[in-house]
Amino acid sequence: MAAEQPDYFVKSAEKTLSVLLAFNGHSDPRTVSQIATAIESTRATARRFLLTLTDLGYLETVGNAYRLTPRVLDIGASYLSGLTLPQVAAPHLQRLAAELGETTALCVLDGQDILYVERVLSPRLHATNSTIGNRLPAWVTSMGRVLMSKLPAAEREEFLSRIELTHYTDKTVSSIEALRAELDQVAAQGWSMVAQELDEGLRGLAVPVYRGTQLLGALNVSVQPGRMERESITGQMVPLMQQVAQDIADDFGGRLGRK
Repeated sequence: MAAEQPDYFVKSAEKTLSVLLAFNGHSDPRTVSQIATAIESTRATARRFLLTLTDLGYLETVGNAYRLTPRVLDIGASYLSGLTLPQVAAPHLQRLAAELGETTALCVLDGQDILYVERVLSPRLHATNSTIGNRLPAWVTSMGRVLMSKLPAAEREEFLSRIELTHYTDKTVSSIEALRAELDQVAAQGWSMVAQELDEGLRGLAVPVYRGTQLLGALNVSVQPGRMERESITGQMVPLMQQVAQDIADDFGGRLGRK
């Protein structure tokens, strides 16, 4: 038996939203019969709601069917405009961390450093998140190299000229020339992996987060040595991370098309 609705409940409001939600996941126009089935109503009732939403500009007719118009974006615009990039990224980072069992993060370039704006620890770790707002030298991190590789040539060279190379580990890049070559490779392949150059016990993988042509930041996954082979990291994790990066961009500002 269905729960009794409170006195204030407006059934028509519920039905209106159910009509709009019935278009979710459907790019093709939907007929009156399809909508009636989806919202569990008669064709006559469904048709009245569809015609009303068409008059209001939220739907348009395509022959005998209906489809959403861009005006439906107005419904969520106020909410979305108030969200920051870290707020949008957080649930995506949480899902990625849970799926991979690794720590995930979103970083931006700030001066010569990368700045952590959101981070989710691996489910295997039992610690509080204390690195949001922390900085690391961009040139020696996967996130930094992704972001540096996207700089215009003149800006990248200026960036490189200000770097003071530090020998963090035996694997740290040893020269600006080697770093420049690495950045060229990152730019060509679209992702970066830095293996134990900053810390002996860590590999970092990063991909850019683009909204259209706007670079929002870099998505990073930290992979403990021995957890995964390089082939699995580059062959399986990179495509997954690229999809998550696009999902973050889509949620942050709407779908503008793939870069």
